[in-house]
Amino acid sequence: MVGLGVSCWGMADLVVDRTRFDAYLEALVQAVGHADRRWPLEAYVTGLLLPGERKSVEPMAARIDPDHVSRAHQALHHFVASSPWDAGVVLRVAREYALEFLERQAPVAAWVVDETSFPKQGRHSVGVARQYCGALGKEANCQVAVSVSLANRSLSVPAGFRLYLPKAWAPDQERRQRAGVPPELAFQTKWKIALTLIEALLADDVPRAPVVADSTYGDPTAFREALTASGLRYVLGVKSDVTVWPPGLEPKRPQRKRASGRAPTRLKRDEDHKPVSVKRLAQTLPEDAWREVRWREGTKGVLASRFAALRVRPAHRDNERQEPRPHEWLLIEWQNGASEPSKYWLSTLHENVDVGELVGLAKLRWRIERDYQELKGELGLDHYEGRNWRGFHHHAVLCIAAYAFLAAERGRLSPPRAPTRLQALPLPSGFTPRGSPRAPRTP
Repeated sequence: MVGLGVSCWGMADLVVDRTRFDAYLEALVQAVGHADRRWPLEAYVTGLLLPGERKSVEPMAARIDPDHVSRAHQALHHFVASSPWDAGVVLRVAREYALEFLERQAPVAAWVVDETSFPKQGRHSVGVARQYCGALGKEANCQVAVSVSLANRSLSVPAGFRLYLPKAWAPDQERRQRAGVPPELAFQTKWKIALTLIEALLADDVPRAPVVADSTYGDPTAFREALTASGLRYVLGVKSDVTVWPPGLEPKRPQRKRASGRAPTRLKRDEDHKPVSVKRLAQTLPEDAWREVRWREGTKGVLASRFAALRVRPAHRDNERQEPRPHEWLLIEWQNGASEPSKYWLSTLHENVDVGELVGLAKLRWRIERDYQELKGELGLDHYEGRNWRGFHHHAVLCIAAYAFLAAERGRLSPPRAPTRLQALPLPSGFTPRGSPRAPRTP
C-alpha cells in the first residue's frame, strides 16, 4: 500500500492512501460508462487536483502530459465538452462517496440551497445574461448556477447542481441550439430549479434534513408549500415585507350573514384586523423578547448576534383560503447597534426546538460559501472556457467529484480542520499519459 503525502486544506499530516484514490477513480470511470473514457476521466480529475493557477483544459493538458500537450488537450476537450456521459450519474457517485464520511462526523443537518455565479464577457456562453452576480456583488454579465448541498457543522458537499437559464435565453432557439441547451428545457425560476434538484434527492432516498436557503428561495410561498408537501421541514430566509399574523392573532373566520344563500367560506381581514410585515412586528417586540445567541467560532472570534423567535401564521393570500396557514417559527436577527433588523427566517422546525438550534441551521449557509471558495479558488470551478451546456455541467460535476474526494479525506479526521489551500496530488497508479503507446483513444 502506497501513501500519498498530501497537504490538502492546510492539513500537513493528512496522508491519502493511493489505493483509496484509485478506487474512487475506478468508481467514477464506471459512472461515465465507457472504457475509452478512462484515461480522460482520470486525467481530468487529477488535473483539477494538481497545483496550478488555471484549471481549464489546455493548462491541465500541459501538466498531465507535457510531451504531448496537443493530443492531451484534444482528448480532454472532447471528454468534457462533447462526450455524452451523464453528469448526474457521476455526481451521484461523488455524493454517495462523500456522504459516507460526512455522516461519520455527524448526521446530515441540512440540505442547503444556494447559488454561485461566474462573471463572463460576451453573450454566447450558455446562460450568460446581465443579472445579479454574487461573485462581484452587483449586477453584471454572468452565469448563475443553483445547487443543493448536504451539510453538517463539520463537512458539506454539493449534491445537486444546475445552470439557471435566464428568460432571455428561453425563446432564443438559435442561441439555445448553438449552446447545446436541451430542447425540452423550458424557463424555470431559481426556486423551481432548486425544487427539481430536491425532488431528485428525494427520489435517490438521500438522508432527509431541513432545507436551508436565503430569501431568493424562501420568499415564494409556493416553494415553502412544496417542501411541506414533500414532508421536508425548512429554515428559509424571507424579506422584510413578508406578512404574518402576530402571536395570538389569525384571520377572521367567515360568518353567515343571511339565513338563505351560499355561506361564505373564505377567511376575512379588514383595516382593523390584518397581518403585519415581519419588519413591523420585529419593531414592536419588547426588549425581553431578544437574546444573544452564539452560533460558531469564526476567524476573528465567536460569531454572535441578537435574535428573537416567535410563533406566527404566514399570511400570504390567506384571504383566499378556508383555513389559516399553520403556525411557523419567525426568527429575526437584530444586530447590536443596528437601526433595524438585518435578517428574517420562517421555519417549520418542531414547536419545542431550541432557539440556538434554529439559529445554527439558519446560519449554516456559511459552509456552502466556503465550499465555493475552495471549488473556485483551488479546483477551478470557474475556469471552464467552453460555451456549451454539456461542457459547463461536465466541468462543474468533475470539480465537485474532486472536491468530494477531498471532503471524504477530511471526514477521516476527527475533528476535521478548516480548509485553507490544496497542494500537489501525485498522479494515480497506472496513469498513462496520452502520448504513451498504451494510451487509449478518446470516444
